[in-house]
Amino acid sequence: MTWSIIARDGSGALGIAIASRFFAVGALTLHIRSGIGAVSTQALCNPMYGARVLDSLAAGATPRDAVEAAVEPDDGREHRQLHAVAADGATYARTGASCIEWCGHFTGEGFSVAGNMLAGPQVIEATAQAWRANGHLEFAERLVEALAAGETAGGDKRGKQAAALRIHTTEDYPALDIRVDDHEEPIAQLRRLCAKSLERFVPFSQFLPTRANPAGTTDRAVIEAGIEAFHAQRRR
Repeated sequence: MTWSIIARDGSGALGIAIASRFFAVGALTLHIRSGIGAVSTQALCNPMYGARVLDSLAAGATPRDAVEAAVEPDDGREHRQLHAVAADGATYARTGASCIEWCGHFTGEGFSVAGNMLAGPQVIEATAQAWRANGHLEFAERLVEALAAGETAGGDKRGKQAAALRIHTTEDYPALDIRVDDHEEPIAQLRRLCAKSLERFVPFSQFLPTRANPAGTTDRAVIEAGIEAFHAQRRR
């Protein structure tokens, strides 16, 4: 099941977008820790991989060493697919020998694409190409459009059901976390929700409490002015 793209953007934010013919795919597969890395566990996924890889990255391991250490004690590892991007942009992906065709992965500078049970390698190629071509977009939009390109190239060969998007910036909580658990057009729905988030959720989130500002911003006039400034910038 599934293909996904994990990436680090120029600000240091980490994000994952994923799609599958599998109910609620985002519930078990996506794992991110701000300032540490992002991981997606796929195929016959092992949700415990997420914490294992992120703990290793936090301790200073490379993505390769973190992924290989996570899968080593698992007798089912050859049925699983796992890829990761560290906070510094380093990447690593592993596709088990028993994953179902078409399966494979591609890692580039600051991003990784991996999938299994796909229509063919063109799904991975199109996803990577769209990521590279859309650097002008907001990070969330760029991830979704990369996923959409993979779907246009064939996507999951079984069909469509679910998609998800998660982004972390500087805090323990996600900057954006959207899931489409069961829909005839999950990526189109994910795109709609992503656009909706940019109306108020994303610009409002800059005023939430943070490590640097534990009280956040509570002056509603300042918040509204900030939201308007966000949209003015996007209109330019």
